[in-house]
Amino acid sequence: MPESTPSTTRPGSLINTVYGEYVRRLGGWISIADLIALMAELDVDGPAVRSAISRLKKAGTLLQERRAGTGYRLAPAMDPVFDEGDRRIFHSLEPAALADGWVVAVFSVPESERAHRHQLRSRLSWLGFGNAAPGVWLAPARLLPDARRLLERLDLSAYVHLFLSAEYAGFAELRTAVAGWWDLPAIEAQYAAFTDAWGPLADELRGRDRVDPVEAFRDYVPMLTQWRRLPYLDPGLPEPLLPADWNARPARAVFTEVHGRLADPSLRYVEKVTGLTPSTGLTSSTGLIPSTGSSQPQEPS
Repeated sequence: MPESTPSTTRPGSLINTVYGEYVRRLGGWISIADLIALMAELDVDGPAVRSAISRLKKAGTLLQERRAGTGYRLAPAMDPVFDEGDRRIFHSLEPAALADGWVVAVFSVPESERAHRHQLRSRLSWLGFGNAAPGVWLAPARLLPDARRLLERLDLSAYVHLFLSAEYAGFAELRTAVAGWWDLPAIEAQYAAFTDAWGPLADELRGRDRVDPVEAFRDYVPMLTQWRRLPYLDPGLPEPLLPADWNARPARAVFTEVHGRLADPSLRYVEKVTGLTPSTGLTSSTGLIPSTGSSQPQEPS
């Protein structure tokens, strides 16, 4: 694990990853004692875990629930957020096709409700939309379902008109225009940081026959925490519109390698610590009834 990763990642972000990647697959609930034990492997101490949990509870991400002991589960309202995260993080790795076209979002918000204007800008940006002009945002057409769900969930749909456009008709060269609508250098900087941090581990894993589960957990959680923001920063623009040396490609290769090697053994480690199993969501000691969970990253406030 890169030495700087744990200390520069907020405990709340690591906890979100633990819930999204493991807890939802193991019944949706984990005891605070087991969570503290897991987080200790990521160099996060008990007080920091409890403080982060308190903030996540206050934000409505987690609900306290007592079973054999005190624990927390994902709030039902987080289900669509985390499900969307799964789709973006694990299934949107390749660039969109230029022939698929664009989704265009046009919004107008009265001055008296300008807080909604800021919310729309931040949410559309978070989804990967680029800003073509004041009140006009666009993204590859495949982001339309995510945009509809987000706007409806946040009660912002009344302010927005969504259009599907098949092609760009002029006047500037589209590749030049796209470079002004998205901050591509900033996205490349994030990809470069990810590759620099985790590329050596990917190379090392290619030469290993076996991965220790606890080591897998220590590496996989911070790696996934760093990665899961990138599919939102990067809308998956069509390849002809990207710089020739677009560095998302090697970063995706690193992610795919590390994910493929560490996801399963790290899950086995979490099962060992918690006593939960994917098939039932039960613990060996209490026989808990399984409950529904959820999937990946938090939306911005």
